[in-house]
Amino acid sequence: MKILLLSDTHSHIDEFILKYALEADEIWHAGDIGDLTVTDQLSQIKPLKAVYGNIDDDKARLQFPEHLRFKCGGMDVWITHIGGYPGRYNMRVKEQIYHNPPDIFICGHSHILKVMMDKKINCLHMNPGAVGIHGFHKKRTMLRFEINAGKISNLEVIEKDR
Repeated sequence: MKILLLSDTHSHIDEFILKYALEADEIWHAGDIGDLTVTDQLSQIKPLKAVYGNIDDDKARLQFPEHLRFKCGGMDVWITHIGGYPGRYNMRVKEQIYHNPPDIFICGHSHILKVMMDKKINCLHMNPGAVGIHGFHKKRTMLRFEINAGKISNLEVIEKDR
C-alpha cells in the first residue's frame, strides 16, 4: 500500500500535491484542511483518510473526525491533528497513547516535518510538516511510504520551496 501523508494544506491545493496524490494508493491528511475543496479533489483521485484540525470549520468537523484509528497493512495507525511528540504528547492523547499505543502515530499542526521512533512504547511518530503556503515554514513538505505485512518501507520526504 503506497501512502501519501500530508497536513496543513490551509485551503491550498496545486499540481505539486496532485502529482504525488496520483502516485499513491491512499492519501492521509493530518488536519488543518481549510476549504473542503482540498479534500474533495483528493478524494476524487484516491481513497482519502483525514482528520480535522484547529483551523477547520464546522463543515470539516462534520465530515472528518478529530481522531482516526484504523488498520493498514497489518499496522495499527492513529491520526490526529494536535498530538505532540514522544516524551511531550498533548494531554488529549497522552493517556491513551501510553495505555494502548499504535504502531504509527501521525499528527500535524507544528508545520515541522519529523519522523522519530518512540522507543518507550515502540511507536513510529510521523509529522509530515505543512504542504500549504500559509505559515512560517520555508519548505512545503509531505511524506510518502509503503506499508506491507506490518512494516514501513521506502519512506521519502517530498519537499518544495514555498
